[in-house]
Amino acid sequence: MSAAPASSFNGAQLRLARHYWGTTLQELADVIGKTRQFVSQLETGKAKPEITDPVIAPLAEALKVEPRFFYRASVRQIAEEQAHFRKLATTKASTRQTVLARGSVFDEIVEYIDKRVRLPDVDFPDHSGAESNEAIERAAEQVRAHWALGLGPIAHMVRVVERAGAVVAFFQEASTEVDALSITSRRPVIVRNDAKRSPFRQRFDIAHELGHLVLHEGHVTGDRKTESEANRFASAFLLPRSTFLKAFPMRGTRLDWSGIRELKLRFQVSKAAILYRAKSLDLIDDVQYRSAVITLKNRGEGIEEAEDALVEKEDGEIVEQALQILKNAHGIGPAKLARDLDVKPEFLRRILPLVDDQPERRKAELRLVR
Repeated sequence: MSAAPASSFNGAQLRLARHYWGTTLQELADVIGKTRQFVSQLETGKAKPEITDPVIAPLAEALKVEPRFFYRASVRQIAEEQAHFRKLATTKASTRQTVLARGSVFDEIVEYIDKRVRLPDVDFPDHSGAESNEAIERAAEQVRAHWALGLGPIAHMVRVVERAGAVVAFFQEASTEVDALSITSRRPVIVRNDAKRSPFRQRFDIAHELGHLVLHEGHVTGDRKTESEANRFASAFLLPRSTFLKAFPMRGTRLDWSGIRELKLRFQVSKAAILYRAKSLDLIDDVQYRSAVITLKNRGEGIEEAEDALVEKEDGEIVEQALQILKNAHGIGPAKLARDLDVKPEFLRRILPLVDDQPERRKAELRLVR
C-alpha cells in the first residue's frame, strides 16, 4: 500500500479487496448492479475502466476503499505456502482466500508502521531441519536459550513472540473460522482465534504457530505430520523437558489431579496439554492417558476447564502501541492512515484495533461487508 500508482485499472487490487471481505463475484455484481462476468473481466484485466467511469464509485463504496485503490500497483500477495493453516485440507478455499488477502493487507500496514515507528527486530531462529521428536525437543530448548527465557514458566506468550519481532493479530470473522494460523513474511504474523474461550489453549496455539515459524518455513503445512511436529514443539516450549520431569505429579501409578491443577496454574497451560506432555515423555502410558482424557470429559472439562475463568486472554500489543505512537508522535490517526492507504476506516477495522478519530457513529455497512 506504499506502492506506486498504476497507470490503469488494476484488476488484482479489485480481487484483493473482494477476497478481503470474503465476497463472491456474484455477490459483488449484485451490489453494484452488474453481471458476474463483468466483475470477472475487471479482475482479469479484460476490462480497464477509467477512474471517472460510473462503475468505479459504487465498486469502491461496496468494498470500503477509495477509487484510487484500484489504480495502485498490486499489493504484495501472501502465497498459500507462506501461511500455516491448521487442518489445511478441511479449511474452505474461500476462508483461505480471505485470510491470505487480509494477511497481505496487514503485511503492508505493518510495513507502513515499520517506516515510522521502531518495532522489535525480527529474531526467529531457524530449525527447519528438525523432524524427529528429539530434534524438536532440542529446537524448543535452543529457542528458549536464544531468547534467554530460562526453563521456567512463560509469563506472557504473546509478548515472547512479539519481542522477537512477530506481530499477533485478530482478523474479524476469518479468525473464528480457522483454529489458529501464522504467516511467514518480512515480519512473522500470528493470527489468533478469539472464538476459543480458554486462555490456556490460546497460549498453546501461539506456541504451536511459533513451532511452524521455527520448523516449517517454506513448507506447506496442515497435514498430520507437520501439525504433530508443531504440537510437540509447543509442548516442549511451554513445558521444558528437564523442568517437567521433576514437576509432574504422580502418586505411585495414579495421577495427582490436585498437583496437575497446581502445575496448570503455574505454567499457564491446560490440563489436557499437561497430560499430552506427560504421555510424550513416557511418564504415563497410553492407557493412563486415555483414562485421564475421559476423566476430564466426564468432569465437563473436555474443552473448557474449571480454572480457565481465572486468567485473562493475552492480546497482541505491538500493533496497538505502534498505532498510538503514530497518532501521538506523527499525527497519523485512523482517518489519516486510511487515506494514506486509499481505503476507508471501515476496511481497516477488520484487521486493526482502531479508535475512531471522530465520535460519530459508524455508518451501517452494506450486507456485502460482513
